[in-house]
Amino acid sequence: MTTLTNVHSFSSRHKILSSNAFLISSTPSLPIALRSFFTRNRNKVRCSIAEGSTISPSAKVGAADSRRSYSVDCVVVGAGISGLCIAQALVTKHGDVAGNVMVTEARDRVGGNIITVERDGFLWEEGPNSFQPSDPMLTMVVDSGLKDDLVLGDPNAPRFVLWDGKLRPVPAKPTDLPFFDLMSFSGKIRAGLGAVGIRPPPPGHEESVEEFVRRNLGDEVFERLIEPFCSGVYAGDPAKLSMKAAFGKVWKLEQNGGSIIGGTFKAIQERNRNPKPPRDPRLPKPKGQTVGSFRKGLTMLPDSISKRLGSKVKLSWRLVNLMKLDNGGGYSLTYETPEGLVSLQSRSVVMTVPSHVASSLLRPLSADAAGALSKFYYPPVAAVSISYAKEAIRTECLIDGELKGFGQLHPRSQGVETLGTIYSSSLFHGRAPPGRILLLNYIGGSTNTGILSKNESELVEAVDRDLRKMLINPNAKDPLVLGVRVWPQAIPQFLVGHLDILDAAKNALSNSGFQGLFLGGNYVSGVALGRCVEGAYEVASDVNDFLSKSLFK
Repeated sequence: MTTLTNVHSFSSRHKILSSNAFLISSTPSLPIALRSFFTRNRNKVRCSIAEGSTISPSAKVGAADSRRSYSVDCVVVGAGISGLCIAQALVTKHGDVAGNVMVTEARDRVGGNIITVERDGFLWEEGPNSFQPSDPMLTMVVDSGLKDDLVLGDPNAPRFVLWDGKLRPVPAKPTDLPFFDLMSFSGKIRAGLGAVGIRPPPPGHEESVEEFVRRNLGDEVFERLIEPFCSGVYAGDPAKLSMKAAFGKVWKLEQNGGSIIGGTFKAIQERNRNPKPPRDPRLPKPKGQTVGSFRKGLTMLPDSISKRLGSKVKLSWRLVNLMKLDNGGGYSLTYETPEGLVSLQSRSVVMTVPSHVASSLLRPLSADAAGALSKFYYPPVAAVSISYAKEAIRTECLIDGELKGFGQLHPRSQGVETLGTIYSSSLFHGRAPPGRILLLNYIGGSTNTGILSKNESELVEAVDRDLRKMLINPNAKDPLVLGVRVWPQAIPQFLVGHLDILDAAKNALSNSGFQGLFLGGNYVSGVALGRCVEGAYEVASDVNDFLSKSLFK
């Protein structure tokens, strides 16, 4: 197969694909005198560096423990998007109490699974591809200095689902519902009746996504909309995903209102009774339901945050020991760094590494917490970026002579292996040279873990074979292969019982006396990039509350 460049491949067992996947607080005011006293007496960042390797991590921890002094207010372990955003939120929203923060990263770069590549006139993503421009997300964008670099997709761009060999548009607004051909008339009637509450009552157990949707909206909604959506967002199996954990907002509608429509009306009434505070005037105003990125790709966000944090970010620092200091003195952390062993102290710690990495690091502190964290499952996913000539697109897939749209999803029942395809060059301008179409394809997931046994050429062939069934002319020339990146442990699965396991891990830490040690990341907040940012603000608020209370002890 002809390639534009050598196929780029990468694997890591310590990465999470925190994407919105594929398609889709205030600072407590301290009295001035108290704040001034605390600022004057707060120790500056202090690290102990040992040359060579003659001093063991345990010896260094002992040395740190004997000092009984603080180095920083908070150490964030992991410089992926969650860790960086937590640090920035602490600095920008809670600087009076928690502004003295450090972010440590074992790798030599920031951003975690956010990887943007630019080459030969193409710009593509090899992890998450976009985000939903919620207000918390836009706040992070503005605070990172990227407002002018923000790019938004066309809110009217259609989404497609493959059904019976044809790409069929998904309804974008209520007025589309009577006319779209993805569902039958009887399927639409069943969904409408279920939405208003004419359906079986909830069972007495935690429902999977499949159980919830089939019961509330019928088989067609599940098979033709929700099942492919789960594949696109979680690369997961909806028969195992928890509705409460994975799609909690929809789950709460039925809980609060007796039905999905009833819950929607109650939510509207609640918003009218308790309106939101005025919107930050600095924030852009997206039009309609759309997605966002940046002029030079998603990597601009972690790079910009890292630049603003400056020396607070430490790369190639591998955490080898974490222990609680006596008498509520915070935590001591020991790192292997390019300069040797480094020991520092912190009043609080946030772990934003993948759950299986956190499990290993926390096992010496709490076997129960480590055991709970080890239970979360991350299936493999491959991101395959390829390009075709514009004339390779089937005529029936063009709108006004162009490939327009967000992308397409593929239900597992439709005989294709690829989970879905993003129309990257249609979604955002400047992603491909003139005359070329750039497509980002995801393959694998919890129902197709066999991708790990395939080489790069086999993955590309599988994607190309699938695309020629519905989007690409069968006789078109081979695609240019830009990048193939395999994530062996990609997206955490929010399976039935997920929230109980997460609570068990948090409670194990709290009950063992590890206050001030927080869990963060996409297995906590949600897998969408936007949810990682929203979760970062939530964790930062929790850290601020903890540190504020500790001032008065």
